[in-house]
Amino acid sequence: MAKTQIGARVDEDVAELARQRAADLGLSVGDYLTRLVQEDTSGLRARAVDAAARFLAEHQGVFDEAEDAQQTPSARAA
Repeated sequence: MAKTQIGARVDEDVAELARQRAADLGLSVGDYLTRLVQEDTSGLRARAVDAAARFLAEHQGVFDEAEDAQQTPSARAA
């Protein structure tokens, strides 16, 4: 597939995050951005977020109990 160069202006902190994450994944920034766009447009990211939200909703009680168990008696009284 032929490659096309595009330009985008982003805040420096966003650019640095993109560079760091791409490096963490062993990708060039261009390949990292390609992956993000493909995941976004394929619906993969949305399905993952939906699955995570369903998981949290189904197990919220367990998380609440664990959080309550970790609180000190003085924190519970507050």
